[in-house]
Amino acid sequence: MACNFADLYEHCADTVPDRTAVIEGGRRLTFAELDARANRLAHHLAAAGAGPGTHIGFHMHNSIESLETLLGCYKIRAVPVNINYRYRAEELRYVYDNADLEMTVHHRCYAPLVEEIRPQLPKLRHALVVEDDRSASPRLGGDGLASGSVPYEQVLESGSPERDFGPRSADDHFIMYTGGTTGLPKGVIWRQEDMWRVLGGGIDFYTGEPVADEYQQSRTAAENAWPMTWFVLPPLIHAAAMMPTFTALWSGNAVLFQPRFDPDEVWRVVARERPQVLVVTGDAIARPLVDSYRAHPVDASSLVSIGSGAAQLTQPVKNALLELFPSTLVTESIGSSETGFGGIGFAQKDDDPARAPRVTTGRGALVVDDAGHPVAPGGEGWVAKTGNIPLGYYKDPVKTDKLFRTVDGVRMVITDDRARVESDGSVTLIGRGNMVINTGGEKVFPEEVDAVLKAHPEVYDAVVIGVPHERWGQQVAAVVSAAGNAIDFDALTEHVRTHLAGYKLPRRIWVAAAVSRTPSGKPDYRWAKSYAASREPDHETR
Repeated sequence: MACNFADLYEHCADTVPDRTAVIEGGRRLTFAELDARANRLAHHLAAAGAGPGTHIGFHMHNSIESLETLLGCYKIRAVPVNINYRYRAEELRYVYDNADLEMTVHHRCYAPLVEEIRPQLPKLRHALVVEDDRSASPRLGGDGLASGSVPYEQVLESGSPERDFGPRSADDHFIMYTGGTTGLPKGVIWRQEDMWRVLGGGIDFYTGEPVADEYQQSRTAAENAWPMTWFVLPPLIHAAAMMPTFTALWSGNAVLFQPRFDPDEVWRVVARERPQVLVVTGDAIARPLVDSYRAHPVDASSLVSIGSGAAQLTQPVKNALLELFPSTLVTESIGSSETGFGGIGFAQKDDDPARAPRVTTGRGALVVDDAGHPVAPGGEGWVAKTGNIPLGYYKDPVKTDKLFRTVDGVRMVITDDRARVESDGSVTLIGRGNMVINTGGEKVFPEEVDAVLKAHPEVYDAVVIGVPHERWGQQVAAVVSAAGNAIDFDALTEHVRTHLAGYKLPRRIWVAAAVSRTPSGKPDYRWAKSYAASREPDHETR
């Protein structure tokens, strides 16, 4: 059983070749058409010298070509490496160099940055440029977007559409670069079979049972006369979008992309394309969607499920989604690039905003103490994972040895996520241990305070940070954006004190026009700390 990403797609392309696979704007491709274009790209990359283990940058926002690039790389056993397109030159240079990229595929709008760093990347020997509507003009010269990369469509025209590649392996690598909000990005290395098991449908999400074999998803596709459409909104450069995309395709469903997130356009597309599944990442995507829908409602009755992962979905936003779409299932998954899927929870209306997500764990997920042993109900510990887990971090044995450990003969990854085991066996997330704020010996998890701040009607978004304090060591602080014209800080203080202990109250608050977040919707702590350090707070509580 190969359990290889390319094989899984090809099984489905052979089973339902004429079914729609991908939609982007007015463009759509069937499974057979997508397969043929990915084959063309794979042949070109192979002719340029790529093969098993070659690292190829994937420097793109969501598009059909993005999906073709991923599939084309997997077909020849090359390793596509996700590049965060929001990075600036020095960050990009670091990732390109750290990942040992030999080739890259990028959208035209990122050409100036690619050209800026190219002379500093001696290993980078081949690059393709994809036209996109973010560029002022696709033509060379005049607009600052000239590129020394080879035009993508040009190489597809000359590439063979035949699928005549050699055998692949379940051991072929999947690399996902993660982090960058608090430190340098790091590449997590997975075997493709392991990633398929934890995030691609290789194990049933709800029962926890492994599928019969690598053909099970394509057999299910053939039996399903009414395939679904998954509208994937987060960037494909993150596992929270890439793996739902592949899960849909391997099961014969269509995926729907939007090149840039525009909440008004999302609802117009929902009304037109009638997707059944909407994939989001926490408040960063869900809250603007709620605001837009309230202002301009459309027929969204096709939606069966709204699934969130990778970032916090706060209680007020859950309430709004359940009110606006009462017949739609709202789910929240936990996991990380180091663990894959760790558990799933179902949103309930009017739950306590101070209570973090509570999920049912599965597939080897557990909570352990500092020694790596499971904690009993009522206890707190670290979220860990056994079974199908990554091989480690790329070129970083120190971090690999720190997180990936063998305890009582069982290999596991122990994360920085803090959690509590409830009496019924469910798990309540508390927060990231590496971002904990130590104020006078009391530990405060930013996510807990974030959720309560955003439950106040005058706060639109918030990032909680620790700032230096000569007496307490650190003091809880926050950078927020307002939902209206102003924030009543006295009322906000009273609101926080109602839900949380006094030492968790943000003593300094800065109000920004908008709170910066990563492309996956996670808090950008570096930005928040820089913003706070550059100006006086808008409010202080003694």
